[in-house]
Amino acid sequence: MNYFSTDFRLGILGGGQLGKMLLTETRKFDIATNVLDPSKEAPAQFGAHQFTQGDLLDFDTVYNFGKSVDVLTIEIENVNLEALEKLESEGVKTYPSPSTLKLIQNKGQQKDFYTQHQIPTAPYKRFDDTSSLKTYVEEQNISFPFVWKIARFGYDGNGVKIVRNFEDIDALPNAECIIEQMIPFKNELAVIVARSASGEIITYPVVEMEFHPEANQVEYVICPARIPQVVSDKARALALKVSEKYNHVGLLAVEMFQTEEDEILVNEVAPRPHNSGHYSIEASYTSQFEQHIRAILDLPLGNTDSKVAGVMVNLVGAEGYTGQVFYEGMKDILSIDGVTPHIYGKRETRPFRKMGHVTIVNPDMEKARAIAQQVKETIKVISK
Repeated sequence: MNYFSTDFRLGILGGGQLGKMLLTETRKFDIATNVLDPSKEAPAQFGAHQFTQGDLLDFDTVYNFGKSVDVLTIEIENVNLEALEKLESEGVKTYPSPSTLKLIQNKGQQKDFYTQHQIPTAPYKRFDDTSSLKTYVEEQNISFPFVWKIARFGYDGNGVKIVRNFEDIDALPNAECIIEQMIPFKNELAVIVARSASGEIITYPVVEMEFHPEANQVEYVICPARIPQVVSDKARALALKVSEKYNHVGLLAVEMFQTEEDEILVNEVAPRPHNSGHYSIEASYTSQFEQHIRAILDLPLGNTDSKVAGVMVNLVGAEGYTGQVFYEGMKDILSIDGVTPHIYGKRETRPFRKMGHVTIVNPDMEKARAIAQQVKETIKVISK
């Protein structure tokens, strides 16, 4: 099929910042796009050929949208699977497939999937709601701390809490959830795997992630990860195994822990472009967004090597500020060599909301990381 400068239509479910960055690549190739998102202020609305406001979890909305396109993809996992299944049965190519998404949407089912396929992961237990978790902790005398995760609809650190005492449980929403054993680890790592519709597969280099201790959000993504080659090889091999078992098409971001003994445990996955791959826009031969388009359209996959060391800094809303966004220090960071900011187009800021990111590239990783720290300390996402 000819995708370029034709009547072919690619549909994207979700119009957030990931959708916006996908559209940079579709416009580069002159691929026509339709985007569906519940917000009239979705960042991707201006880059799409056609934007539709609608509920991603509503069957009729997703089904009718999907009927208007030739290939359908996502930038968010929480979409109506029944509509995708019907569209797929009627010949609309849907990547990732609804069968893959069904395994990933629920974090409890994700963990069960890893266990069934002998994929190493942290010990866990599933609960129908937080009330039953509370009863279990009381009866089994579970030791603190442990990690609590909501099973569905968590995002950007929301839905993940460290439970340090019994009183912390009372503050949790009463929803389906899992708890995980706290794992002592050296690093949090991630590997993005790209897999085309015809089965071509390739991985990006292992990245290292540094998290904000309070918000549980990634603050820095560092590529390549500062780990021994043997650990890097182990992480990439495990990511390939996870990809094989999910049988996905498109991108699969595999988040991992490197333990004190240098074992690799899978934390969770995302079947789409991911925060851990934003560095690739400037630092890689093929960005993760271009790669996703190549994979779902069954085009040859691009080179995943890095041209230069890259560090990504997330820009999130500063604590104490809510309202019309203002980026304090933007001119200062633009005066630094190798610094590229990406602003997502969200007009309203609030504490810890993802508003953009900054990529720093440099031939020397230590210099890139030092500049990233300078950027983090210079730019502030506040309100007017």
